[in-house]
Amino acid sequence: MTQERIFPKKTCCIINPNAANKKWKRRRFYRKYFKRIFPVRTIDNSEDKNQTIYAAAELCADYDIIVAAGGDGTIADVIQGIKNSGCEKIMTLGIIPMGSGNAFRKSFGISKSLKRSVRLIARGKSREIDLVNIEGKAAAFGSIGATAHIVMKKLEGKIPGLFGHLLASINVLRLPRREMDIELFDGVDKSGKHFKHKRFTLNIFDCVIGKTKHFGYGWRVAPDAKIDDGYIDITLFQNIWFTYLLLFPAIYTGFYQKTQKHFKAKKVIIRGDKLPLQYHGELLGIKDKIEMKIIPKALRVISPDKMPW
Repeated sequence: MTQERIFPKKTCCIINPNAANKKWKRRRFYRKYFKRIFPVRTIDNSEDKNQTIYAAAELCADYDIIVAAGGDGTIADVIQGIKNSGCEKIMTLGIIPMGSGNAFRKSFGISKSLKRSVRLIARGKSREIDLVNIEGKAAAFGSIGATAHIVMKKLEGKIPGLFGHLLASINVLRLPRREMDIELFDGVDKSGKHFKHKRFTLNIFDCVIGKTKHFGYGWRVAPDAKIDDGYIDITLFQNIWFTYLLLFPAIYTGFYQKTQKHFKAKKVIIRGDKLPLQYHGELLGIKDKIEMKIIPKALRVISPDKMPW
């Protein structure tokens, strides 16, 4: 079995060997299968984000499809590399989910099965998607507030995966709401009414920014987000920590979001005091001002014919 017989275009793969508790290292089958499927160039020794971003940008000169094999962080780094290369209009992203969260996979309806995801890439059918420029990073989802605080605490710990995330979630206990000054440009409110500009101040427990519907572990955090509608999706949770935890089953499935303030906009500026910011499960830092803009038709992604949105 050779790459030329499987893939219609020149394809390479970037693998995160540490994703999902080092699944790549633990499973010999994965290593043998990948080396047989992607014989031209498989990068499986990425030690940090910058190395992955640099490798993806470099590979854009020689390949038509870059496959990201890992979790949401790996996908985010490969996307950033494609954007940095300037080849996003001609390059296509393929996804093989190997992470513990895999929110990107969930939002696109890509199978968790290794062989099925490879067969999907071999079909080569792709669609254009929007992304969000969050502080210079190309992202499909992010958040400001409680969930970003949890990401920060998880990264400070030593336990990876879902269990590490659950342990970090203890930190939302008694976490205060944060005053956020929110400015929206060229958007649509919950009733469907268009506006040019809105600005208001609210006490927010969590602010979710999305193009995809899901966070990690199947959390349907942004049920109204659409990957190709030309808008950033913004959901504002005004709960206190106790009611947020009490209602979390309804938040996890996306039902409770219908009761919260929700907007779509092409540009968002959020100001506040020491706001934690994350994207794709990676901490972007503690900010006093965060600016986000829509990147329309930002990238082509191989996906199933029937999308879950």
